[in-house]
Amino acid sequence: MLNKSIHFLIENKLVAVLLLALFIGWGISTAPFDWDTVGIPRNPVAVDAIPDIGENQQIVFTKWGGRSPQDIEDQITYPLTTSLLGIPGVKTIRSSSMFGFSSIYIIFEEDIEFYWSRSRILEKLNSLPSGLLPNDVQPALGPDATGLGQIYWYTLEGRDEEGNVTGGWDLHELRSIQDYYVKYALSSASGVSEVASIGGYVQEYQIDVDPDILKEYNISLEQVVNAARNTNKDIGAKTIEINQAEYLVRGLGYIKSVEDIENAVVTSKDFTSILIKDIAKVSLGPAERRGILDKEGAEVVGGVVVARYGANPMEVITNVKDQIADISAGLPSKVLKDGRTSQVTIVPFYDRTELIKETLNTLDEALTLEILITILVIIVMVFNLRASVLISGLLPIAVLMVFISMKLFNVDANIVALSGIAIAIGTMVDVGVILSENIIRHMDEDGNKTPINKLVYQATTEVSGAIITAVMTTIISFVPVFTMIGAEGKLFRPLAFTKTMALTSALIVALFLIPPFAAWLFGFKPSLKKGKYIGSIGLIIAGIVGLFGGYYAALLLIAFGISSILKLRGILTEEKANLVNIIISSFTIVAFLSVYWRPLGVDNSIFTNLIFVSVICFGILGVFTLFRKSYVQILNWALNNKLLFLSIPAIIVILGVGVWKNTGKEFMPALNEGSFLLMPTSMPHSGIAENKRVLQQLDMAVATIPEIKTVVGKSGRIESALDPAPLSMYENVIIYKPEYKLNEDGKRIKFKVNDDNLFETTSGQFIASGTKIETNKLIEDSAGEYYRNWRKQIKSADDIWNEIVRVTKLPGVTSAPKLQPIETRLVMLQTGMRAPMGIKVKGQDLAQIEAFGLKLENVLKQVPGVKKEAVFADRIVGKPYLLIDIDREKLGRYGLSINNVQSILEVAIGGKLITQTVEGRERYGVRVRYPREKRTSPEDLKKIYVPTPGGNPIPLSELVSIKYEQGPQVIKSEDTFLVGYVLFDKLDGEAEVTVVERAQAAIQGQIDRGELVVPKGINYQFTGTYENQLRAEKTLSVVVPLALAIIFLILYFQFRSVTTSLMVFTGIAVAFAGGFMMIWLYGESWFLNFDVFGVNLRDLFQIHPINLSVAVWVGFIALFGIATDDGVVMATYLTQTFERNEPKTKQEIRASIVEAGEKRIRPCLMTTATTMLALLPVLTSTGRGSDIMIPMAIPSFGGMLVALITLFVVPVLFSLKKEVSLKKLNNEN
Repeated sequence: MLNKSIHFLIENKLVAVLLLALFIGWGISTAPFDWDTVGIPRNPVAVDAIPDIGENQQIVFTKWGGRSPQDIEDQITYPLTTSLLGIPGVKTIRSSSMFGFSSIYIIFEEDIEFYWSRSRILEKLNSLPSGLLPNDVQPALGPDATGLGQIYWYTLEGRDEEGNVTGGWDLHELRSIQDYYVKYALSSASGVSEVASIGGYVQEYQIDVDPDILKEYNISLEQVVNAARNTNKDIGAKTIEINQAEYLVRGLGYIKSVEDIENAVVTSKDFTSILIKDIAKVSLGPAERRGILDKEGAEVVGGVVVARYGANPMEVITNVKDQIADISAGLPSKVLKDGRTSQVTIVPFYDRTELIKETLNTLDEALTLEILITILVIIVMVFNLRASVLISGLLPIAVLMVFISMKLFNVDANIVALSGIAIAIGTMVDVGVILSENIIRHMDEDGNKTPINKLVYQATTEVSGAIITAVMTTIISFVPVFTMIGAEGKLFRPLAFTKTMALTSALIVALFLIPPFAAWLFGFKPSLKKGKYIGSIGLIIAGIVGLFGGYYAALLLIAFGISSILKLRGILTEEKANLVNIIISSFTIVAFLSVYWRPLGVDNSIFTNLIFVSVICFGILGVFTLFRKSYVQILNWALNNKLLFLSIPAIIVILGVGVWKNTGKEFMPALNEGSFLLMPTSMPHSGIAENKRVLQQLDMAVATIPEIKTVVGKSGRIESALDPAPLSMYENVIIYKPEYKLNEDGKRIKFKVNDDNLFETTSGQFIASGTKIETNKLIEDSAGEYYRNWRKQIKSADDIWNEIVRVTKLPGVTSAPKLQPIETRLVMLQTGMRAPMGIKVKGQDLAQIEAFGLKLENVLKQVPGVKKEAVFADRIVGKPYLLIDIDREKLGRYGLSINNVQSILEVAIGGKLITQTVEGRERYGVRVRYPREKRTSPEDLKKIYVPTPGGNPIPLSELVSIKYEQGPQVIKSEDTFLVGYVLFDKLDGEAEVTVVERAQAAIQGQIDRGELVVPKGINYQFTGTYENQLRAEKTLSVVVPLALAIIFLILYFQFRSVTTSLMVFTGIAVAFAGGFMMIWLYGESWFLNFDVFGVNLRDLFQIHPINLSVAVWVGFIALFGIATDDGVVMATYLTQTFERNEPKTKQEIRASIVEAGEKRIRPCLMTTATTMLALLPVLTSTGRGSDIMIPMAIPSFGGMLVALITLFVVPVLFSLKKEVSLKKLNNEN
């Protein structure tokens, strides 16, 4: 069937052309990159920056206004948790009880469907037994979103027509616009789960009752409450008919103004009405708030858009922006005193689109550079321009086919998923190289005797088995990755899919599309010399037109045209013309690499980069060419000195295993998101005013750093179940500038420079890179240079973070670990804490949990590798409480009940929301309370009057005792057990698992020595991403051996020989050791520690200690498949050669070994060269997402470098096997 299909397509090339057109058109349509596709409708793959690795989690959110955390825990959180534990598929339940609300996080098993879990929760909530919760409490299910759902943050600001900040709007005005207009408009955008508000003031009507006047008139607070409630009521009186026309009747009674409340009657005596304004002051004022938003020192109003589960984040943000564009013109505006018009404007400060685009650009650039380098390798090593074009065309077509499969199987495009394509380039090219090289060899040997179609078919079928086996070993070696679970599964299953589809696509293109196009390309020979001249002149004319259009690449067409004319005129022979074309093509590709790769950075000229790229590419290719020419000589030496030679790979393997055992471990390297999240905390007793002051100080301090684009801080929580933060917790979202100025698509922009490389501004001044200036003051120039936003001393994002830490050391504020928005959301919703590393302390007593946590804090600060300033134990019991203890005996004397006193306290102190006005779309509460000056101290509270049945009110001091006590600000629990956390972080360069193991040993050591006593009822465990690492290690301990076993089975089924399979398998062992040797070199300070053109190679190749993470192990699994390819090809040809030659002596055996090795050395070397050189742009990449790609690329680079030795190991072992068999045979005879 396979051979028939190949033969059909070779004979029917039109079908192959149609298939090619289908793959190109469909692939471009589904590509995740923002390509300008003229005439092709776009239906792109869903895009995000990173996979959503959060837990399968739902939130039950319950409000109970004015209640303390202890009340919330006892009466809402605990009873709800015990009820929800019985839902099928629940893994664990975490909860937070805070002032006024309860948040319960229900984590389900991985295999539970998201919306099925929501329906089960709703079932349970609707069937709760009566009396389980207080009467006026109604739990609600949180938004159908995950930790990655917060995709777009914005503020509302007054701006003029040119976009300049004008102000002129009060915070309560902006909050009303946000709550009643912007919020609902953005919620209507497709894919939005919710839009939550934060900052400013919610406006309400406030009735501040004077207790002294109440006493004078003998009026109770209850009467005032009823009066205010009863003055706010509309009714519908059905209809009446007048003159046969039906009229709807409404009784209007809703409050419309302060005067409406002031004129409400409280009571009437002696025909005189006592109005609310007689006994109270009525005003419009701010409601109590538990969240503050600040932008660079100024308080603002804003909101956050949360994407629905499963929605395409890129598409949702686009929909939101479209909605913003629609409503912007209709937002309110006002004329200021200075005559300017201030229009309310929606200003984004966190837009996930930027991160997504930058991440995709990194991958787009990496793939483009990999393809260019691959073409260069093919041109230089195949030395046949037509074959090079054929093989090079394989890569982009296969990549487009991957996008098609991602769309069909609903696999999202993100940095990890698309990295699967990047690390598969070597194997993808391998299949085309083997096939094309075999076709060329057949053509050389045939001498134009056989028809081209038949010759191509024979060459293809000859190697199809080896190609399929080589690819299948790589594909099936990745099958175990699909078995990964938890966070690591969500991370790398998409990568396994894309790599599998990339190789499958490459196999399809190689076997079904390359042969028909090879038959056409190699068989195409223009019959007329005149036609050749016309074609050559056409190339020159097209090149000249392209030059005038500003495309310097058109020089390539002119060069090809001139070369062709010189060949036609006999000035150049066929061989020399081919050599000239190859030199032209190679130089062009190197020039492209110099311009678009710029490995030495934009500070060095294109010419300097050209020299460096030429040395790197041609230097490595030169080494490979020299290796190829010396191969036979080295192989003969190895065959004559087998034991000495085999000791070399044995030593390498031993060294590799030694490095493996001593390499640090971590779960995953963090993705550079282009932003930081500073999350310090203040003391639990800090009030709103103090927290606002500290928040503004933090923002203003960070804003002074030149590299910072904007900083917006939040204290407390947004109006969403996704954010259970107390007022004392700050979240400062810090967006720093990209290293270079970018355009809207995330591409670097060039600006005009003078002869001294200073940038010209619109004002005529000249400035150096790193000067704080707006982009619009620079002059764009495609022939200019890139503008660097960072100062010279700022080399990386870590340097920016160090600047942030330096300026945010404020008294009364804790330090904070280095965090990023997406990373932190995932960690917080996964573990319940705001750091990637921590200790979870469980118990039944909060004070005991806090005390033990403080002891652990002291221990952790002494552990090597732990960042001392980041260690922080939860201060759980530190919130000041005023406890009003009612004396029941005294109540009895005055004929009062508990409810009589509590209702007075609820209204007088806390203020009671008694009704809500309806003013068009807007809703405002009406609150009754004592004036602030009457409730500022315990002494004031004692003077609150309580009415008695006898008619004379008495002061509260007669009925209660007031005492001060420290209590919890937040009560956290897990599966009903109370929990506290001790947060810590590691020093830069330290391995996460190593630090945790040291901490475990330090704590256990103190316990064993009796220096630390664990109280009864208390237990502790380490948590955070460390738990993911432990689970990943268990999975990998099964997955990696399983991958190796599957590879071995495939090899066995190919060769039907255990010994031959083991020979090929040695390539994996050597490559494995090579990968670890490269990891070891990356951790050595001397490795590549020298400058080239002023650039240190350690900085260029991002050389720093690499820890063993899931990303690195996935890189090794990818390496295992690639490492077997050369062995499979070599072993296949060795077997075929021995079957054909049937050697009878030791000399003949060795001659056959050399013959087979000599034939296959070129494609094997090309596979290695392509894999290594194609990974260079990845290893030097500094864009978004490179943090994850580089650890995956390092094992492949190092492994393939060392795996070159397998080109000798397999032949030597094969020779040893045959020689031993021959010796046995001779002995028997």
